[in-house]
Amino acid sequence: MKKTHKLAIAGAAMALTVASGTALAAARDYVSIVGSSTVYPFATVVAERFGKSTGNPTPKVESTGSGGGMKLFCSGVGTKHPDITNASRRMKVSEYQLCQKNGVTDVVEVLIGYDGIVVANSKTKEPFQLTRKDLFLALASQVPGPDGKLIENPYNTWKDVNPALPNTKIEVLGPPPTSGTRDAFAELAMEGGAKKFADLKTLRGSKDADEIKALMEKLGIPASVFNKKGKKVFKAVAHAIREDGHYIEAGENDNLIVQKLEANPNALGIFGFSFLDQNSDKVQGSIIEGVEPEFDTIANKSYPISRPLYFYVKKAHIGVVPGIDGYLSEFSSEKAWGEDGYLAEKGMIPMPEELRAQYADSIKNQKIMTGEEFK
Repeated sequence: MKKTHKLAIAGAAMALTVASGTALAAARDYVSIVGSSTVYPFATVVAERFGKSTGNPTPKVESTGSGGGMKLFCSGVGTKHPDITNASRRMKVSEYQLCQKNGVTDVVEVLIGYDGIVVANSKTKEPFQLTRKDLFLALASQVPGPDGKLIENPYNTWKDVNPALPNTKIEVLGPPPTSGTRDAFAELAMEGGAKKFADLKTLRGSKDADEIKALMEKLGIPASVFNKKGKKVFKAVAHAIREDGHYIEAGENDNLIVQKLEANPNALGIFGFSFLDQNSDKVQGSIIEGVEPEFDTIANKSYPISRPLYFYVKKAHIGVVPGIDGYLSEFSSEKAWGEDGYLAEKGMIPMPEELRAQYADSIKNQKIMTGEEFK
């Protein structure tokens, strides 16, 4: 290693040591990226292109899940902590607060594109035609019983859920709670299905304490769950996934879910559209409320289970850890995230031109989050 390069790295370590207030064992000469398994293939291809075109070390990209990535990212400033975290949903208030608490005060938020969540099965079987109500009834921990009160989920087959569906065991392979895909599925699919029940829908929109208590009693929800915002009580019901073996947590590796669907043609799997796109010879997406998961239907938002994708950058590391600026420039170039860019070829749905310009400007000017984003 040349002496000047050693001095540059030492300088980077010193700058980050001052910023973080902690001693660092060693500095890095490469960009460290963690986070979402859905964003992982997009971040990886950008890292590879950046490394090849510039001669700089290729950024290290790790698939830790959105939640796991946020925890690592927000743990502190300095080269022992990641520079960037990917997420298949927006940063949560609690994560932003964790960042602030640990000195990660300046965070740049970048929306990068869109993705659909697919409920897929093996191509050796017919594709499923599902609704969000079907998904809620199949996977929720508790569902409305004959008298409207919530009961432990009694459904064992898809035909139990909906007579029009196959008489096969409900067996769904999906992500764990640390996954942004799990969060987005709960918000878009499970909540969408729960809202099909009148009492739950009313509960979701209520801010009247007496009405919330009355609805909770009617639904048989324990008083301990009470919240002045009915939406929070509703989420406690809608987001609770059954734990009796019908939903199987398959980790953060979406490729593993694809392999398991090949091995078990009666199972369904939940993952991002890009993995469906890359494995279209092996698996197919369920038709949700009459709409197939396709590039165009996700782009025009007619597909019901679609979501935004993000990454978050630690401003304190920009200009200190070598390569962050270049990596960000590569990601936000039209050749990458544009309508005809190579990320679209990988399955990411591009943002409209005006949004791409807005977030490219956020990167250029290192626009930091203020907390107002959560209001």
